Amino acid sequence: MNKPQAKPGELPIEASQVRVGVYVRIPLSWLDHPFLSSSFLVTSEDQVREIMALGVAVFADAKRSKVMPAAPPKAADPAPDEAQQLELTLVRQRQEAQRAAKAQRAKVMADMRAKLDIVQKQYMSATEQTAGAFKQFDARPAESVRVVREVAAESARSLLADPDSAIILIADKAKSQGEVAHALSVMTLSLLLAKQLELPEGEIQLIATAAMLHDIGHHSINPSILRNPARNRHEEAVFQTHARAGFERLNAMAAVGAQLPPAIAEVALYHHVREDGSGFPQGTKLAQMSRAAKIVAIANRFDNLANPVDPRTAVSPFEALGVMWAREKSAFDELLLQSFIRTMGIYPPGTLVQLSDQRIGVVVATAPPSARLCPQVLIYDPDTPRREALILDLADPETAQQLKVDKALRMQERSEDELDYLLPRRKMNWYRGNTG
Repeated sequence: MNKPQAKPGELPIEASQVRVGVYVRIPLSWLDHPFLSSSFLVTSEDQVREIMALGVAVFADAKRSKVMPAAPPKAADPAPDEAQQLELTLVRQRQEAQRAAKAQRAKVMADMRAKLDIVQKQYMSATEQTAGAFKQFDARPAESVRVVREVAAESARSLLADPDSAIILIADKAKSQGEVAHALSVMTLSLLLAKQLELPEGEIQLIATAAMLHDIGHHSINPSILRNPARNRHEEAVFQTHARAGFERLNAMAAVGAQLPPAIAEVALYHHVREDGSGFPQGTKLAQMSRAAKIVAIANRFDNLANPVDPRTAVSPFEALGVMWAREKSAFDELLLQSFIRTMGIYPPGTLVQLSDQRIGVVVATAPPSARLCPQVLIYDPDTPRREALILDLADPETAQQLKVDKALRMQERSEDELDYLLPRRKMNWYRGNTG
């Protein structure tokens, strides 16, 4: 085994030199020590004794330490007396129990990662099917609608069959399917809100299909206009025609053998209409808007805030909820918006957070209803491959005793290295899954 090496700015020290105020790094695997992190600021004498009982040399980070390590012991220092030996023995016994508990938590974490992998595969399958359907929509509209309805129906059935469905962050660095990713995210967010509202299964399935097809009118718009974040008045007027184009296109499906409920076409028409009279098409009466259209409008706006055409203007999911509630509340059905915020949780998946021990991470799954402030967080650690990164469940009672979310962070304030690790796609896509 290679001897652990000091990193820039670190000093190798003996365990006996550790004292409160020294920032240490323990050169052991996560399972071989009792702490939540291998690098941390020592804040108590109990931690000092725990480090000494490990019996290994450690590294001190001079810049992050509040005090310098103690002087190294003299060669002539006497051996520990009987009382000290007993204390060391008790500490080591406690550490063994802690290691066993940590091994159990590691198993839970592995199970959690396996569930995230399953959701990832389900998402990729749905992406491939939907991408194929959208690509051939002009040539084979009836077949395309059939595929989209199957993806939507399967998502709705899975959601209703799973009482612990959560919203999962999809953050792979795979090639982005922008139009498809948006459709799947809006469907997922709409489904979770529909479930929160305890809507009938038939309505939930309709909402899923409508969410998938809400932007089908984009196919009538020049892609250069869709990709332009600074459209002029003429381009904006052209862009706004996609709502009615989608409505007309979906209404015409009956002519090609793909009968759709009128409510699905109406969602395409009204998903940009706002309760305060803004939005488009202009002059739409609010009474005309179905509940499905209002639900999709909320999900669509949230995804567009987090994943705008210009990524430089993106806000975190946490900020997106804040914008919608603080600045745009009057634009949406307030009761539906309240339910949506409850569904997403205080820290939605994709939110960068700083924990109470100063580590940063990204929320990968919504918190359970009983612990809205305790999501699952993937921890940034440049020394660990992202695939093996620590995932902390802050709802776990033992973890909750030591850690909590200190604050949400803005993407624009983080380094490229951190963003590449935590949000490799930079875009945030969501899919439903079970992490319970």
